[in-house]
Amino acid sequence: MPSGEPHRPVGPPQADSGRAEPWCWAEGRTRACGRPLLDMKLKQRVAVLCGVLLLLGLAKVFLLDGGEGSASGRRDLRAFRKMEAGLQLDRGARLTHTLQSPWEVAAQWVGPREVYPDDTPEMAAVLSAMATARVERADVGYKGTQLKALLVLEGGQKVVFKPKRYGRDYVVEGEPYAGYDRHNAEVAAFHLDRILGFRRAPLVVGRFVNLRTEIKPVATDQLLSTFLMQGNNTCFYGKCYYCRESEPACAVGDIMEGSVTLWLPDVWPLQKHRHPWGRTYREGKLARWEYDESYCEAVKKMPPYDAGPRLLDVIDTSVFDYLIGNADRHHYESFQDDGGASMLILLDNAKSFGNPTLDERSILAPLYQCCMIRVSTWNRLNLLRSRGLSATLRQAMAHDPVAPVLTDSHLAALDRRLLGVLATIRQCMEAQGLRGPDQTC
Repeated sequence: MPSGEPHRPVGPPQADSGRAEPWCWAEGRTRACGRPLLDMKLKQRVAVLCGVLLLLGLAKVFLLDGGEGSASGRRDLRAFRKMEAGLQLDRGARLTHTLQSPWEVAAQWVGPREVYPDDTPEMAAVLSAMATARVERADVGYKGTQLKALLVLEGGQKVVFKPKRYGRDYVVEGEPYAGYDRHNAEVAAFHLDRILGFRRAPLVVGRFVNLRTEIKPVATDQLLSTFLMQGNNTCFYGKCYYCRESEPACAVGDIMEGSVTLWLPDVWPLQKHRHPWGRTYREGKLARWEYDESYCEAVKKMPPYDAGPRLLDVIDTSVFDYLIGNADRHHYESFQDDGGASMLILLDNAKSFGNPTLDERSILAPLYQCCMIRVSTWNRLNLLRSRGLSATLRQAMAHDPVAPVLTDSHLAALDRRLLGVLATIRQCMEAQGLRGPDQTC
């Protein structure tokens, strides 16, 4: 009996009622009621049976096969098979028509919620053009802390060139965001974006350039002033926050390996946002999310995370960043004046694939603090667990000009981290249950 309820005596059931009446008793402030034992046992059995059926249904939909039996699961399976069919991109592909340039084709792909659609038969041709088109102009990087160059390719298309700084086997020690940018990480991250079905990363491809014959003749004075020689190797150090003459990027002779990222169309201007789970980058000073396990509840009350898809985008991004080992997403970009409706764009992924032995779980904080994720993401992760994420990514990158893009140890780390993501989601499901059609935990 609830506290404060007045005590009242309750008599036994009437003998001539003709049906099983409830029986109650009261003693002091304690009150209990029931029905005859046979009726109570029947209800218990029905309740247990219903509970078992419910659990089996949830297991079928969310744990055993990633939801393939549901309508959304079947849709996600079809999307996965379409991704697999177009996974491998042939090097040297060309457009089969001349009505549009590769740059016009790619520009028309961009929308509020995707950089490219799921059906892109011209993708290989666009990447091939990025890797081979003549460089018309070269300048220093547009902004940021890391060395890059801004190139304009034949036809007026801007791309960002990031030079090779490390060999493939080099392991970056220290903080998870330490070291120079890794050009091959940009290539791998783009293909992982394709595989996950996010389609929020700008197009990236590996490229070799001749600094002496392709870059220096068309370089601006500002970029040209940063060129130097180290032995027989041509080098440059560019202009950026951490760029130093003492730390240039050097070619092998004149030939430099790097990555080129396609510039998004000017009709889609970007807006920069501070990441709600960003780090302080100050020794001894923690961000709130690092000590407040209820931090997500505060984030949910702040625009643009209080409505629309942005919070789920942040959680998708935490999964993406954990898989690639990127702990450096302190800011992110969306399209301008979008009211929170556009996607979180997966730009600047070069602080990834630094240490294959390090699984930085704090990157997943948005996932395990909010305990939310899209059903489509959950389904895709389960499908990739079955198929093998590393094998899928290896196939996707096989024909890139700078292949092999990743070492076996980095590919193995992807499979290991995928299991960690799935385990985290299951922990959320056990602790929180299911909450709505767009979230699994």
